[in-house]
Amino acid sequence: MANKLQKENSPYLQQHAHNPVQWYPWGEEALNKAKEENKLIIISVGYSACHWCHVMERESFENDAIAQTMNKFFVSIKVDREERPDIDQIYMIAVQLMTNAGGWPLNCICLPDGRPIYGGTYFKPQDWQNVLLQIAKMWEETPEVALDYANRLTKGIQQAEKLPIQQIPETYTKKDLLDIVEPWIETFDQNEGGYRRTPKFPLPNNWLFLLRYGTLSKDQPLLDHVHFTLEKIANGGIYDQIGGGFARYSVDNRWHIPHFEKMLYDNGQLLSLYSEAYQQKPTTLYKRVVEETVAWAEREMLDPNGGFYSALDADSEGVEGKFYSFDYDEFDVLAERADLARNYFHISKSGNWTEEQTNIPYLSSEDSRLIAEAGYSEEEWEEELKSIKETLLNYREQRVRPGLDHKQLVTWNALMIKGLVDAYRSFGNDHYLNLAKQTADFIWTKCQENDILLHQPADSNRSIPGFLDDYAFSIEAFHSLYEATFDETWINRAKTLTEQAVNIFYDKDERAFFYTSSHAEELIARKSEIMDNVIPGSVSTMVRQLYKLGILFDEEQYTLIADQVFANVFPHIKSYGSAYSNWAIQLLELHYGIWEIALTGADAPQWRKELDQYYIPNKVTLGGTKSSLPLLEHKAGMESKAYLCQNKTCSLPQTSIAQIIELINNKQG
Repeated sequence: MANKLQKENSPYLQQHAHNPVQWYPWGEEALNKAKEENKLIIISVGYSACHWCHVMERESFENDAIAQTMNKFFVSIKVDREERPDIDQIYMIAVQLMTNAGGWPLNCICLPDGRPIYGGTYFKPQDWQNVLLQIAKMWEETPEVALDYANRLTKGIQQAEKLPIQQIPETYTKKDLLDIVEPWIETFDQNEGGYRRTPKFPLPNNWLFLLRYGTLSKDQPLLDHVHFTLEKIANGGIYDQIGGGFARYSVDNRWHIPHFEKMLYDNGQLLSLYSEAYQQKPTTLYKRVVEETVAWAEREMLDPNGGFYSALDADSEGVEGKFYSFDYDEFDVLAERADLARNYFHISKSGNWTEEQTNIPYLSSEDSRLIAEAGYSEEEWEEELKSIKETLLNYREQRVRPGLDHKQLVTWNALMIKGLVDAYRSFGNDHYLNLAKQTADFIWTKCQENDILLHQPADSNRSIPGFLDDYAFSIEAFHSLYEATFDETWINRAKTLTEQAVNIFYDKDERAFFYTSSHAEELIARKSEIMDNVIPGSVSTMVRQLYKLGILFDEEQYTLIADQVFANVFPHIKSYGSAYSNWAIQLLELHYGIWEIALTGADAPQWRKELDQYYIPNKVTLGGTKSSLPLLEHKAGMESKAYLCQNKTCSLPQTSIAQIIELINNKQG
């Protein structure tokens, strides 16, 4: 029999709809039942592409004896962390405070009022059953122990990441940056790229900061390591060499064997990173990765409504990576090209993934020699490689596909918009821009209700109001579309969302942005998301957009809020640069300044394209023939002129992009 999850829209919740556990979705029915029956609550959090979530479901939640215990003593609630990141955030902090570790599946046992008393991640079946029975016994015999612990733990959750209000420094110095970067460099893996740790995550925002810092500080060894890392990732099995797109991480230290789930948020950010890295160092590899990743996203992740889906599962037919791996003989589909392709992708008879005796295609830096020996020029090989990949992709498409999570999350779609816009600006492909506009229209038209931004399109069960990251990343996406098109519709939409975000997420007394709106459902704590993770934090992203919109609209209030929130976080950045990388990017701009490049007249769109041939990581671009933006107010008209501005001071009008670049070079010395 199906449980209460059967009518849910989330694929993750649907996966558990036929468990013998009497699961409830998060909501009043489950929470009221727990209070009325004085039962403890199990809050179990995961997501559809999570491998260990599937394992725990098979071992424990499909186990009749364990289900009987859960049903008898607890009210069990399943939460999709991507649908309700606010709930996940609170109970993740609880588990981290209890165990010094976190991850998914996340399983938290709580009082009937939702305050946690015990938690962990994956449990083996016997361990889970023992935990359940022990805690049920404690609740029956010594409930005061649970109540006391819940009081103390809840206070810890409420205090976690709460920052005091700091004085705003007069200046941010080069030493402030060095204090962050120097210990960071000590963690680099000089042999395989990235950091000396396993598993290896791409962490796009980390490398974006290091790319920009290396450029602005003229640190060539650092830039070399950034490009070395990006080449290693792009050549590894973590990148789908046949179909494009990146997996979430590699389980080994050389980017070879991925954990095969593909997430939209990784791929949107990696589009941005490889596009920007191409501006700094143009390579065929970066261009190919961007082209293939956009093609993958459009082919496998794009809904007819213009929005992108969330994720592809790691498993197919119950086996991790089965869809993406190849036996030696399968390359025979390439006929006379089979042996060359096997050598190029390192396909062996015994399997390069030795544990599974199969192959994950990957490349190496020596492949250029192999291609030259086969008689191809670089251009000829790129065409031949496209044909080889097309044949292998068509062959692979006959297999049983991994599960698709069809949720359409605003934050992740906004990251994809930004990635597509960055790809357009680096490579000039109009198709990328059109895709970005289509997805931006999806957010604006399908993901709002009563002029309030939603977290995802409303479904028949509920509409979830947007969180701070939905606002912050949508503002960033719309802003990026303005800079790429000079269509002020986008920047005005960004401003509308900014006004809403400041109104409902910013606390004037605490000088802090909260993750949930002031109108949101009240949980046991209201939290801020200070640290940057695999995705930059919502607060750092919001602060960065306040600075930029403060410039474009000459809104001093935006800058004042951003200055204070940044100052509150600043003392923490050097403690662990990797976890504050988006804040570190903002620190770069506060130290080195931002170039405001205004392009007016009929040539403005063409000049913008010409400007993007140069790598200037600390710039905002604005322009057009007429404008309501303060910086362009008295400069608009059909005559083409370019201005370089900073700190409310502009250069004399210039008549070419070359002159603007010369001005920048002269000022930077």
